[in-house]
Amino acid sequence: MRFPTEPFPAEPLPVGTLVKWGKVRDVYGAGPGLLLLVASDRISAFDVVLAPGIPGKGIVLTQLSNFWFERLRDLVPNHLVSTRRSDFPAPFDALASLDGRAVVARALRIVPIECVVRGYIIGSGWKEYQASGSVCGILLPAGLRQADRLAEPIFTPSTKAEVGHDENIPFDEVVRRVGGDVAESLRTLSLRIYSAAAAHAEKQGVIIADTKFEFGIDEAGGLVWADEALTPDSSRFWPLDSYRPGSNPPSYDKQFVRDFLEASGWDKQPPAPRLPAEVIAGTQARYAEALSRLAGVGPVGAA
Repeated sequence: MRFPTEPFPAEPLPVGTLVKWGKVRDVYGAGPGLLLLVASDRISAFDVVLAPGIPGKGIVLTQLSNFWFERLRDLVPNHLVSTRRSDFPAPFDALASLDGRAVVARALRIVPIECVVRGYIIGSGWKEYQASGSVCGILLPAGLRQADRLAEPIFTPSTKAEVGHDENIPFDEVVRRVGGDVAESLRTLSLRIYSAAAAHAEKQGVIIADTKFEFGIDEAGGLVWADEALTPDSSRFWPLDSYRPGSNPPSYDKQFVRDFLEASGWDKQPPAPRLPAEVIAGTQARYAEALSRLAGVGPVGAA
C-alpha cells in the first residue's frame, strides 16, 4: 500500500474562507450551514504539532471516518453530507489534492466534552487507576493489570480544552456543564457506538481498546456525531493475535509516535524532537494497516 511522498498540502489552499486551523484538520465555510473539513498530514502528540508530517495520514483518517459514519449511521445521526469533490464549493472543487481527504459536513454547535469510552485499562486511565483504583469516579475491581479488558466498557469523559491538556472528569461534572439530558445522551450514544464498532473490529482481528467521540447539536436541538470516527488518531487499535495483558500492546495508531517521544527524553514542551524517517515510515504502515483491516480498503487518493 503506497502513500504520497510528501505530506499534504503540496499546494496552498485558498484561505479566504478559513474558519479554523486545527492541529490536524482545517475547516472552511462551504455554504449556509455547511463546512469543508480537510484532514492534513500533520500529526500531534502531547498537544504539540510535530514535524515533519506523515504522508497520506489525512487520507487514512478521512477514509476510515467515512467508513464508520456510513456503517453506523443507523445508530446515531452524523455530520457527513458529501465525500465527492464535485460537491465541494469553488475553488475547492478544482483541487485534486483534496481527493480522499476532505468532506462536506453539517455545521454544528460542538458540545465541549470529549466522550471517551474505554473497553480496556490503558493510557491515562491506567495511570488514574493505579493512583486511585478508579477512572473518572468509576470504581474498578482491584488487581487489574495494564491492558486488561474491563468487564464492560465505561464512559470516561474529559474536558475539551482549546489550550493545554484535556482533563478527565467525573460524569457529575458533565451533567453540571451540559445538563443532565445531554450528559445521559452523550454517555448512551458513546457506549452504543463503541460496542458496535468493537464487535466489528474484533471480527477483523483488531481490538479497539479505547476511543473518543465528539458530538454537536443541530438546529433542531438533536445530538449529531461529528469530527472524526474511530481513527488511529482518536483510538487505540491493537492486533488481536498479539494482545497480551500486563504490558502495553503493539498498536495500529499513534502510540508508536508517543513511544518515540517518551524515549527521547523530551519534556513535552515545544519544540518537539523532529520525527526520524523510521518513525514516519512505521506510522504510515500502522495507519494503513488499520484502514485495511477495519474497512477492507486502501487509502483512496494516495498515489
